[in-house]
Amino acid sequence: MRAAWYERQGTARDVLQVGSMADPTPGAGEIRIRMAASGINPGDTKKRVNAFGYGMPYPRVIPHSDGAGVVDAVGDGVSSEWIAQRVWCFGAQSYRAFGTAAEYAVVPVSLVVPLAASVSFEQGACLGIPAITAHRCVHVAGPVEGRWVLVQGGAGAVGVCAVQLARRAGARVIATIRSAGDEETARQAGAHHVLSTGAALLERIRELAPDGVDHIVEVAFGANVGTDLEVLALNGSIATYATDAATPSIPFWPLLFKNIRVFFVGSDDVPADAKAAAARDINKALAGGWAGFNIASRFPLDAIAAAHDAVDAPTTRGRVVIIL
Repeated sequence: MRAAWYERQGTARDVLQVGSMADPTPGAGEIRIRMAASGINPGDTKKRVNAFGYGMPYPRVIPHSDGAGVVDAVGDGVSSEWIAQRVWCFGAQSYRAFGTAAEYAVVPVSLVVPLAASVSFEQGACLGIPAITAHRCVHVAGPVEGRWVLVQGGAGAVGVCAVQLARRAGARVIATIRSAGDEETARQAGAHHVLSTGAALLERIRELAPDGVDHIVEVAFGANVGTDLEVLALNGSIATYATDAATPSIPFWPLLFKNIRVFFVGSDDVPADAKAAAARDINKALAGGWAGFNIASRFPLDAIAAAHDAVDAPTTRGRVVIIL
């Protein structure tokens, strides 16, 4: 099969290679997918440059955890009914060496989800990490029906999923955006209110939720924790999946006196039942008419280095995918 890989960490053009490898064979409990599209997340490019400081976990890594395609083989213990099904997958390169940037990917059946005929492979390839992260961030502190949920960064990949999932769960959703051009994206995802970040943000949120917001989905914990504290209701909560600063300072006593709960959400280690619930709910959202993501760029496998660069230095809002 054709595949992309790296055997050392560094810049995309320095370390990514494209070539031929043996076709993988599914083992017990596994499924092989003939990949149609491979989604690229910021975490994939960060692993490639060792941004998290964990080094090379395997001698050779085929990148990307998310993808979509058609099942063409199954291992022992897996129903043959999976054969020829359209699917999306997640976690293909989480605690595993070989991800979806290849013509074939083998993953445990627990990481494979049916993909409706009405949903493109490109959309399916983008669902995994953003959908699971967003779902966990929305629901980790408890039910949100009838409650105020603030989604910081409501036009990003996780943000639009969080807005959609919170709206479908019955929350009153406020989304923040960085520029006016992102407003339509957040509104299409289902936000009741879309607010631009800036000096007037606190005042606008307080006008909408004078008793405070109940829960916040946070994309920039270090930069926003002070603002979050100001707008949270007593006994409110924050679920954060990213930060602008690796070691942020926090207003400990004010958070304590308000009894604020803070949840740190990493998609790889979300409990299995929560991942399954996320997959079900995001599929329901797509079936219910959610349009999904804007696909900004499509690259062939041979141009994977340029695709990684497009994720690291985006010029257009939207997702980047490899077409296989």
